[in-house]
Amino acid sequence: MSTDDRRWLELACDLARECPPSETAFSVGAVVVDAEGRELARGYSRETDEKVHAEESALAKLEGRDLTGATVYSSLEPCARRLSRPRPCARLILDRGIRRVVFAWREPVLFVEGDGAETLEAAGAEVVELPELAERAKAPNAHLLGG
Repeated sequence: MSTDDRRWLELACDLARECPPSETAFSVGAVVVDAEGRELARGYSRETDEKVHAEESALAKLEGRDLTGATVYSSLEPCARRLSRPRPCARLILDRGIRRVVFAWREPVLFVEGDGAETLEAAGAEVVELPELAERAKAPNAHLLGG
């Protein structure tokens, strides 16, 4: 973990606070950063429609761009299953050629089974978890967690 990883993941956690509240989905923020450490795009849950996930929103802004060497920073472990759309975020990330993901909080089993990290790793991606930022990622989701 680098100081850059922490800085970008803190930004992703802060972006989760921009999400319109939901009783049926987590508030998540995501940032895509290129191999040179430059921000390419950012997104958050429900940014463009009520079903869009943070990673999906950020990646949609980069349609047609080569993302080889990029890293996705997400406040929550990217989903490997989802109820709202056929393509989970872990698959969207892999399909774009991204092989490095940094996240703060493992997805609790509230809506679907959370095994995005395992899905990414099984496909050869480097997955870095920074649990010291998990409380920051959980904060915009306190209403879902009984807090």
